[in-house]
Amino acid sequence: MATLKINQLTKRFGNHVILDNLTFQIEPNKIYGLLGRNGAGKSTLLNIINNRNFPTDGEILLDNSLVNNNHDALQKLFLMSETSMYPKRTRVSDMFQLANDGYGQFNFAMAHRLTHSFGVDEKAYLSNLSTGLTTIAKLITALCVNADFIFLDEPTLGLDAGHRELFYRELMKTYEERPRTFVLSTHLISEIQNLVEHVWILDHHQFIRNEDVNDLLANAYAISGPAKLVDEYTSDLTILDQQTLSNIKTVYVVQPLSENKVIPDQIKIEHIDLQRAFTALTIGKEN
Repeated sequence: MATLKINQLTKRFGNHVILDNLTFQIEPNKIYGLLGRNGAGKSTLLNIINNRNFPTDGEILLDNSLVNNNHDALQKLFLMSETSMYPKRTRVSDMFQLANDGYGQFNFAMAHRLTHSFGVDEKAYLSNLSTGLTTIAKLITALCVNADFIFLDEPTLGLDAGHRELFYRELMKTYEERPRTFVLSTHLISEIQNLVEHVWILDHHQFIRNEDVNDLLANAYAISGPAKLVDEYTSDLTILDQQTLSNIKTVYVVQPLSENKVIPDQIKIEHIDLQRAFTALTIGKEN
């Protein structure tokens, strides 16, 4: 399977910069997380990669061929998003047939099993479904479509906790049975931490992090204790966020800690999860 390459991609609307000179690769058979606050440009980026929007500058290549208006390349990419791309009177079964017509070899057997598991009527019109059931119908299409790169933009919109858990299990099951690349863009970061292998964090038009999740979290810490001792211990570190309650202070850092530095008995150092690291790297640093 080929690698998807994004080179020096920039998107502007008038004088407003949305994405600024992004260069990165999407490798085959990997699960990625695309994270960012509202308005960071995540949906714009996914739409550009999938030829639904166009960059101001830069290019997207698959197997060293431009993706833009390239039918063969676009048949390997599938984007599931909040935006409805279907006519109003489209049934759930019609979605499956359209995916089969466009990409070929749609996994109807799996789709039928999933509609039963999720409780979706294949004869129902999308316009008559709730937000959650519409999302489920789109997710089933994305999991069963014959594409090598599956992009999921807010894939759990409107889903309750039980349906979200079922989706995550089915995602991992189909990934194991037929490895391919998934890119998940979501605000429910804590729920996908154990799914994604690599993460991009988009902030202020650029990636502030582009690394494997394990590497990121290995250097993500909460350091707490008496305020004076915490200040002394962290004096040479970049503090991304901090909280103080009475005389107890907690600071958050995402960087390696010196192995030679003596840790005072009253100082506590703990690893933080992906959600807290994301908050520290984006919102925290502004505070």
